[in-house]
Amino acid sequence: MEYRDFRGGLRMPIIGLGSYLSVSECMRRDHYIAVFRRALELGYRMFDTAEAYNCSEEVIGKAVSGFSRDDLFIISKVWPTHASFNDVLRSARASVGRLGTFIDLYLLHWPSREVPIAETIRAFERLIDDGLIRFMGVSNFDSTALMEAMSAAKKYEIVADEVKYNLTDRFIERDLMPIAVKENIAIIAYSPLGTGNLLNPSNPGYSVLKTIADKYGKTPAQVALNWLISKPNTVAIPKATREEHLRENLGALGWRINQEDQKQLEQAYPIR
Repeated sequence: MEYRDFRGGLRMPIIGLGSYLSVSECMRRDHYIAVFRRALELGYRMFDTAEAYNCSEEVIGKAVSGFSRDDLFIISKVWPTHASFNDVLRSARASVGRLGTFIDLYLLHWPSREVPIAETIRAFERLIDDGLIRFMGVSNFDSTALMEAMSAAKKYEIVADEVKYNLTDRFIERDLMPIAVKENIAIIAYSPLGTGNLLNPSNPGYSVLKTIADKYGKTPAQVALNWLISKPNTVAIPKATREEHLRENLGALGWRINQEDQKQLEQAYPIR
């Protein structure tokens, strides 16, 4: 596994596993416990979950049982309706209970319209002091909201922003990415394959993606992920529930597309 270092001493695997589980998927808990265990056997070390992901935290907790905790990196998130100081503490304790372990990186899932970010961050800092979480960050924050969160942090740093980012969703490159690069904040890219749309042959840019994939002897998905992790300050958390996709995603590691091919991809998938 490759790793990347960020502000505040944060060190993260460059590719992890998104773990949202629907209500119907939660009816097959044992299946997904086995999937996540297989991911660990294949080399995955980072799981992204949230209190809003139904049974995901519970399933991850069972899947990682027996694996060395020092080798794992677990991200979880608190829903904005629980953004008040006391609610954050309760939510985090409940998540830790379901996971059966501390949380490496705890995020506010979306900006709250009701609770000032300073209050949420004050709770995050208490959780770090109490040893329930190691690092704090945000999710789905634009550049303005991120800077506000950074200014509100007093004892510890905001180290990450988890956002939608892929070849077909490049909007963050306009304002958010420059701040992340300057401040060495992790951009955690969810939906890194565009929930499948990016890999649809009817997508206008797909022919370029496929040509570049053939050039490197890789799949289009591997090239799309490699393009992401070639960006500064970026890690990716694709969801995969089948072994062939788990293996395929790991095939994005250990090499990089060159700058010319990066530019071709970006021309094929322009910022909209």
